[in-house]
Amino acid sequence: MTDFVLVRHGETVWPDNRYAGSTDVALSVTGRHQASELASWVARAGLADAWASPLARTRETAELAISGTGLALHLDRRLEELDFGDAEGLTPEEMRVRFPSARDAFEHDPLSHPLPGGEQPRAAVQRALDCLREIASSDGEARVLVVTHATLIRLLVCDLLGLALSDYRRRLPAIDHTAVTELRVQAGEAALLRFNAPVSGPTEP
Repeated sequence: MTDFVLVRHGETVWPDNRYAGSTDVALSVTGRHQASELASWVARAGLADAWASPLARTRETAELAISGTGLALHLDRRLEELDFGDAEGLTPEEMRVRFPSARDAFEHDPLSHPLPGGEQPRAAVQRALDCLREIASSDGEARVLVVTHATLIRLLVCDLLGLALSDYRRRLPAIDHTAVTELRVQAGEAALLRFNAPVSGPTEP
């Protein structure tokens, strides 16, 4: 049994409606403060290990969050956000000007119609699941911190709970910065212990 504590990185220097998938964007001052608040939650959470996407916003969030715990941080590119292709750095409004038909198709079904030049969501889920399986096999019964990204978290929750990946934007519209989503994976089945929970809440599900 492995409990995966999936956490979105802190706020970045880009506005939240500007797509930063594979683009390496730094944390803002607010984002670093959010990560420091996360550290107080992490210190009481009984974590056995810590993993993160190597992009700057996730790496720094994780480093601040585990400071003082003695945990080592493992970085893995399979935990990176989806690459949004031609949409990187754009807002939805800018996409509607540059490629309106592609944006409309993405909003209708992001699984069948990724943004132009972007990564197929199913491929992103598969790489992330491969990483989680390796973590589970190496850590055994443990509670593990995984600092990653909003879209990837939503896709993983949908996949592990048997929800349609094409509905991830509709069923799970948002993940807040440094919010906790916890999944228990045991014998190939997943249970959702908490979703998008603020770190001011309890450490135990």
